[in-house]
Amino acid sequence: MSNSILVVDGSTLSREVITRRLDEALPGARVTAVGTEAEALARLEEERFSLVTTALMLPDADGLDLCRRIRHSKRHHYTPVIVISSDADQRLIREGYAAGVTDYFDKSLGFQAFGQFIKSFLERNAALYGRVLYVEDSRTAAAVTKTVLEQHGLVVVHTLTVEEALDLLGQARQPGERGFDLVITDFFLKGEMTGGDLLYVLRARQHYSQQELPVLVTTGNDDASTQVEVFHAGANDFVNKPLVEEVLMARVRSLLLIKHQFDALKRQTADMERLATTDALTGVRNRRYLVDEGQGFLGRTSQGWAMIVDLDHFKRINDGLGHLVGDKVLMAMGDMLNRLFPDGLAARFGGEEFVVLLHGDNVPERAEQLRIEVERLKPAGVDVTLSLGLAAVAEHPGKDLNALLGIADQALYGAKAAGRNRVCQTRGDGSICPVPARTA
Repeated sequence: MSNSILVVDGSTLSREVITRRLDEALPGARVTAVGTEAEALARLEEERFSLVTTALMLPDADGLDLCRRIRHSKRHHYTPVIVISSDADQRLIREGYAAGVTDYFDKSLGFQAFGQFIKSFLERNAALYGRVLYVEDSRTAAAVTKTVLEQHGLVVVHTLTVEEALDLLGQARQPGERGFDLVITDFFLKGEMTGGDLLYVLRARQHYSQQELPVLVTTGNDDASTQVEVFHAGANDFVNKPLVEEVLMARVRSLLLIKHQFDALKRQTADMERLATTDALTGVRNRRYLVDEGQGFLGRTSQGWAMIVDLDHFKRINDGLGHLVGDKVLMAMGDMLNRLFPDGLAARFGGEEFVVLLHGDNVPERAEQLRIEVERLKPAGVDVTLSLGLAAVAEHPGKDLNALLGIADQALYGAKAAGRNRVCQTRGDGSICPVPARTA
């Protein structure tokens, strides 16, 4: 979720400089700049901001008065406010906290440092966002709490029973569906299943970790034994009823931070894994990934295929036009393979040779389409043709990935022997047959 920042400063030049520094430090952030308190309050009524910066003195008001007004608004009661001042005078130090100032930036440090200051601040004080599953059997209590959570920018899905909650969690796990970032549940529910049962299912049966799906428990019983039971059941934290908004939101913020850090680490791990298994030049998978994952990919259906793709006379390109041009041709080939076979596993096998694993009954036609496109589009502006060899799992039962690639390689050599720029397939009886050619 991108940050939305409101800049309030009476100086046109200062607004331009601050906006430019924020754009440089926070690509993707949306920055709105206004010159007066009146304009700022109007924008704050219209939309939600994740951060407000203000000068200490404004043309129509005092910056601290603006902070007080922000703190008294429902929508931005908790929004961080940073005062930009040339010096931290005694009034700012003495009155700032009471007025609701979160932090201040000393303008004498120079605006070059301002962008990094804000970036660092937002990393420590991320905007509150997320999707919450809220389980509460009291409609009255749920309505009040749901309103509080939504006023803080959260998306809340309320349900009365654990059974309904589990159905929603099951749906959220389906491909393409948005999951939940936090579960809030009453521990003592009136239905057949309690909040404790929900925790048991999440932790022991569905194996959600406390980082992957944090759970905040609400309870009207504050004795020590209940607290121990809540934590033993797998809750991350609990709050006592009646709920106090400041306490509730402090707990919610800390648990959402855990969830967002888990998601960020998961994305980082996936990115690192992809980098480790992707050919740096062409952007397709590397040989290591093909060896590790290829057999499993082929085994998903009985309609698996192995395709070996070789650039004809590639050495002539390197020798005649240079290796930089040759690299551009290989890069263009990688882009084309990823584009034409998003459902397959495309990998660079070595040099100018690629392997594509596919499923389906129309692979020969798709291979021929690849040959036509390369010949017509001239990757990197160079006349290039392909020779391709195919082997189908169904025609060579019991063959593993290495054996199937060897069989496809026989078809590739058959294509080269027949004059190149064609597709051949090794049939089950060992014969090598050309795939009918089409014109571009």
